Amino acid sequence: MKKLWFGLVFLGLFFSFINKKPETVTNVLFFDIGKSVELIISLVPIMALWTGLMRIVEKTNILNKLSSFLKPFVGYLFKDVQNDVKAVNAILMTLAANLFGIGNSATAFGIKAMQEMQKSNLRKNTASNAMCMFLIINVSSIQLIPLNVIKLRADSGSLSPSEIMVPTLIVTAFSTIAAVIFAKYFERKEL
Repeated sequence: MKKLWFGLVFLGLFFSFINKKPETVTNVLFFDIGKSVELIISLVPIMALWTGLMRIVEKTNILNKLSSFLKPFVGYLFKDVQNDVKAVNAILMTLAANLFGIGNSATAFGIKAMQEMQKSNLRKNTASNAMCMFLIINVSSIQLIPLNVIKLRADSGSLSPSEIMVPTLIVTAFSTIAAVIFAKYFERKEL
């Protein structure tokens, strides 16, 4: 991966000098990198707030109540780990973070969910059906409130930054339903 990035940087430098526009390189180095850092810093409060709330939910009994309430849903999608409370709780934490469009905060919970599912995986070198389903749902992720996108739109001066909520919900719901259907099809085909 390092070679790829160095190659891309080298090609960028090479073509900027061939086109006699070396100022492009300095603009990217001094201005665009600064904008990237500002963007990351502006997203930190949302991620910190969400991660803190999720830690509170994790430490209280709320998550166990939620997992017992969602047991039929989780049992259908994640048959391999439906009785593993730690795995189910980590899955629910990740899905909740994705529902609110905080994918950055969901990463830590997603890693924990995969680690918990790996413990009950009989074939350690192959992903279980539950792990594949989790990955598919995590990638397609239904978003009720895409907070990161709304924040970025607000910071960019959008007059109505939250107007994307309904289209985002429709598109992500469709992608998740399609992903689950295909995953279940291939899961049954394996049997």
